Order: sequence, then C-alpha cells, then structure tokens
Amino acid sequence: MTSSRSLRRLALAGAAVATLAAFPARAAGPQFPAGFRIQEIATNGTTLHVRVGGAGPPVVLLHGYGDTGDMWTPLAADLAKDHTVIVPDLRGMGLSAPAASGFEKANEAEDIVGVMDALKAARADVVAHDIGNMVAYALAARHSDRVTKLVLMDAPVPGIGPWEEVLKNPLLWHFRFGGPDMERLVAGRERIYLDRFWNDFSADPRRFPEATRAHYAELYAAPGRMHAGFRQFAAFDQDAVDNRAWLAGHGKLKMPVLAIGGAASFGPMMALVMQSAAADVQERVIAGSGHWLMEEQPVATTAAIHEFLHASPATPVDGRLAPASLTLDQTEVMSRAGAGTGTSGVSGIQTVLLYGDPAKPGPYALEIRVPPNTRIAAHSHRDDRFATVISGAWYFGYGATADGAAVKPLGAGALYTEPAGAPHFAFTRDAPAVVRLTGVGPTDTAFVAAAPASH
Repeated sequence: MTSSRSLRRLALAGAAVATLAAFPARAAGPQFPAGFRIQEIATNGTTLHVRVGGAGPPVVLLHGYGDTGDMWTPLAADLAKDHTVIVPDLRGMGLSAPAASGFEKANEAEDIVGVMDALKAARADVVAHDIGNMVAYALAARHSDRVTKLVLMDAPVPGIGPWEEVLKNPLLWHFRFGGPDMERLVAGRERIYLDRFWNDFSADPRRFPEATRAHYAELYAAPGRMHAGFRQFAAFDQDAVDNRAWLAGHGKLKMPVLAIGGAASFGPMMALVMQSAAADVQERVIAGSGHWLMEEQPVATTAAIHEFLHASPATPVDGRLAPASLTLDQTEVMSRAGAGTGTSGVSGIQTVLLYGDPAKPGPYALEIRVPPNTRIAAHSHRDDRFATVISGAWYFGYGATADGAAVKPLGAGALYTEPAGAPHFAFTRDAPAVVRLTGVGPTDTAFVAAAPASH
C-alpha cells in the first residue's frame, strides 16, 4: 500500500515536472557554478524552486521583479566559497509553482522560513533586491532570531520611511498597474513590458545583456508568471499596514543592515529608508549603476556584499583603538549593568559599556544612566576622562566635597573633563540624566570619603 508520504512525494515531483514543462526551450540565461543543485521545496502551501550550493554558514538570496533567482549567479559564485548559498524563486515566480494568492510579504517570509527549515538553516545572512527587499524585511522583523545580517538593494519597503513620498514618483506607475485587463494587455507582449523596466531603471541599458533579457522574458511569459508579478505589487497596501504595525509594536531591526543603492537610482535614499526601521545601517552607493545592480555592476556590488558579510565586530587589540561606529538606536538596546570598573558604584545607576574595557589598557567608552535625586560623592580616577551629557539635567563640580562648592548645571550636549587625580562630584535633582564617559584604561574610582546613600 502506498504511504501518504510517498503520495506526497509523487505529487511534488509531478508539480515540478509540470512547471518545467512550461519552458520547453528556454533561452540560455545566467548559469550557477558547478556543484549547485536544484530542489523543489514544499513550504507554506506552495512549492519554491531553490538552488543550493557551497558549504559554510547559510546565506539566502532573494530576487525581485523583472528577474528571478538567476540574477544572483555572480554573487553565488563568490559566496559559495565559504557559505551555503540558498537561492529560491519567490512565490509564483520563475520556476516556482504557480500561485494565485499569498503575496503579502509577511506570508512570503513564511515561505522562506520553510525553505530554511527544509535545508536545516537555523540562521542565515539574507541578501535581497527589489521586491526581495520587502520579503527580507518581513523575514528579519518577524524572525529576527533567524537572520544574522541583512543586505537590501535599491528598492523601498512598504510603510517604512518616506513610503508615501516614494509612491508619488511617476516612474513607479506600475505599482498600481494590475488586474485581469492589465494581464490581457501584457499577454504576448511580456518582452515589451519588461524592457521598459530594464531600460528606464538602468544607468546604461546596454549593461543589461540581451541574452539575460531573452531568458527572463521567456520565464515571465509562462502561464501565471505575470499574474504573480502583478499580485506582488497589488499586496503593497497590505504590506504597508503590516510593516507599520510591526514597527510600532516591536521597534527597529537589531541585526546589522547594509543598504545598497545604485548611484543612478535610489543611491543614498536606500540607507535613509532603512534608518527608519533598523538600528545599525551601513550605506553603500554603487557608481555607474541604476536599479539593476547585479547586471550593471556585478563586480562592485559583489565586492560590497562580500565585505559586509565577512566583516567581524571591531575589538581593541593590544590597547589600540579599533574602528567602531554606533548609532543612538544601537546604544539604546545594548545590555545594561550595575557598578563596574570606572563607575561610582552608587545603587540605582545603570552602566552601558559602549567600547573597550575600562579595567584593561586601552581606550574605552561607557554610559551612565542616573535616576532622579541621586548623589555621587567626591572621587577621582587614575586616567584623564572626557564626559558628555546626553540627556537630562546633570549637576557637576570639582573639589573634595560638594558642600559649599561651585556646581554647574549641565544639559544635553554639555562637555566636561575629569582630569586624572582631580576630585569631582555630581548629582541629579528631580530629573534623570544620561552621561557618556571616555578615557584610556586601566581606570579606577577612588572616593575622597565614603559615598552617602542615594536619595
């Protein structure tokens, strides 16, 4: 008797054969490196056509409209040297199973989670372009534990940042172009329709090769493919609602994000968009490229992605300063502790170590968050320190005792110094304060007298 599992396998195999039969003589398109295999993966009520190759930490590559997963061949060849590269065709597109619904990006994110589960990829870097950006954002937001680093290339994300302004751009009329009549207008004219995107959104249309155009035009002319493409755009309104609600309820992405824009397309706006939704955003603008970064400037684009994915967190070595840049959003989500080296140790004060280690030789930076009505008695440190008031009202003075000494009220943006060995004191009144301190360790704290209790 045939088992239910066997029947399911036969059904999936039949679906894969039916999909491939729709392309009896496809134009030669981009070729993945030798060693990549094809898998038809059942996920979230559909089946995705997935290319898998290489070995190492997983990386998922998500394509956009006007191309398929085939766009990633230059990057796949590079990353497969030390990554397991996973390249699906999105729901209903390319060689994935035809689909009539489910194009909300939050749902398509579940498609990708299913692919990752099937391939035992617990966590992965994710690289995306165009509509792939929207799926990738939904994936990173709703499954942040599954995404280590995120690369988004040259397309907005519905509901994020200046989305309403983006919609007013007349070049993006196709966002509202769809429905049965529109599909009839385009049927048999897929190449004409797609050429408009490849030409208008390129810095130089000649950089989008003819063989690649022919390949994608054939894929999009297959039954159901243009329908899937139009439905991707039709879901934008719901995507915007979903993304705004998620951002309001859960906050910004915490993983590192690389925002890449083509110089003749989104350029630096890509990073501006993502700063509204992510705490740690790096910006790269690729010269000589429009929207089609992998076709127009594959070498420069691959190099930018490679550098980002292979970068390690900067840490000081032998007391030397290492590169580091933190946004305010990043510092806000860093772990907080109580007393530590270089702090007063007063109860109730929280410390955030931003950089280095105050107990060791080398530069460090830390932040103290001081509650209202907290007093730090006169003390000194062995190293010279600089301090900046970030927020609140901070009362600071020099001397061995606060009694009768001059006190200076300091607000946000104020700067003061703590010279080595010079006693100083500080306190808050009715409002809390946040202060950042930098120095060169090792440091310590030596009180002139016993610290009074907080009040």
